[in-house]
Amino acid sequence: MSSIKSYKELLVWQKSIELVKEIYLQTELFPADEKFGLTSLIRRSVISIPSNIAEGWGRMSRKNYIQFLRISRGSLFELETQIIISKELKYCTYSENIDSLIIEISKMLNSLIKKLEEKQ
Repeated sequence: MSSIKSYKELLVWQKSIELVKEIYLQTELFPADEKFGLTSLIRRSVISIPSNIAEGWGRMSRKNYIQFLRISRGSLFELETQIIISKELKYCTYSENIDSLIIEISKMLNSLIKKLEEKQ
């Protein structure tokens, strides 16, 4: 696909892994009765972001890669919504790092998708 030899070299994947760690730390503080509710949903959403970046890369097809990047972006927006709900319910406090990572990853995914679409 490019001079990059692995999805692990992609800054968007690295930032997504950082977001996973931040979210796991934050959700450890959620109420125990949310373990199979919001906590589980949030963790699945955040894990989906770097996972789909990696899976799309592994498909070795530009069209498939773009589709998996779009899925990753959808998971990011799903996560953002779940974080907003968590804050409204007072399960978590404002985290500038999480909010800035969500914005940064969104911009990176949009840029990468656009760049790959232009090459088709």
